[in-house]
Amino acid sequence: MMFRLPMSKILFFALLLFSATPWASPPIALLCGLIFAFLCKHPFADQSKAVTRYLLQISVVGLGFGMNLQQVIRAGRSGFLYTALGITFAMLCGWALGKLLQVEPRHAFLISTGTAICGGSAIAAVGPVANATDDEMSVSLGTIFILNSIALLIFPTIGTRLHMTQNQFGLWAALAIHDTSSVVGASAKYGAIALAIGTTVKLARALWIVPMTLATSYVVRRQTHSSGQPVKIAWPWFILFFCLAAVANTYLPRGATLYHWLNYAAKLGLDATLFLIGASLAPASLKRVGVRPLLHGILLWLIVGSLSLLAIRSGWISI
Repeated sequence: MMFRLPMSKILFFALLLFSATPWASPPIALLCGLIFAFLCKHPFADQSKAVTRYLLQISVVGLGFGMNLQQVIRAGRSGFLYTALGITFAMLCGWALGKLLQVEPRHAFLISTGTAICGGSAIAAVGPVANATDDEMSVSLGTIFILNSIALLIFPTIGTRLHMTQNQFGLWAALAIHDTSSVVGASAKYGAIALAIGTTVKLARALWIVPMTLATSYVVRRQTHSSGQPVKIAWPWFILFFCLAAVANTYLPRGATLYHWLNYAAKLGLDATLFLIGASLAPASLKRVGVRPLLHGILLWLIVGSLSLLAIRSGWISI
């Protein structure tokens, strides 16, 4: 039963404020938005689109203040090739699975990008550039967060059962778990060495957000030019500011306290954005999309996780 409009406004702001608190997390914020979408008619549908777009970009910039480029470079010396090959394979495999399962192209692209690089943050960065709709963003983020939560729970158990060393587990977590926070969580459960390796290799993997976003913008521009249709393409200026934020955090240490709080605020802002994205998802759209995007995400994750585990266990890749 739908709430009346005044009640829907109260519930909207209450859930939005909750999503922007430390008690919420990205999956919970998105879930709150989805629950709101199913219970209520969105009271600020038009205004929410503009707010979501700008808040998302500002949050991505703020995440740069948590990126230490020196750590990325150190990890990159040994992990760069693995991440490059892994990302390329995941994107190609995601494209093939999308064709096979007849998933909408942007759904397949967003899910593949989230799986290949760093989950929700990667989707948040490339989504606006790819002209993804709120429905496409919601479904893709939801798929990634479901799998991300499962990985956080089962990866340490799998590593223990397979008697993986901390070096092996840290590398596997960095290559096969979507979001950085879950890589940190799973690696920390396994041990200090696993945590150090998982975090640094994951940072190197996360930095691929920059070339992926720029490449996406270039491809979309080319496609638009070829079709002759006057479609507005968003140039990802926020990625430039993301890089500048990372540079400041790395080489201007006097602002460390400020950078910490900016990064913290960005994470809360991203949670609030995820609520807005979820709240904008129409139930009819979810029914139309069906289960194919979720199946696409599951199969891609299983392939990437299994093959990276096989490569590590066989000694083909190590760190």
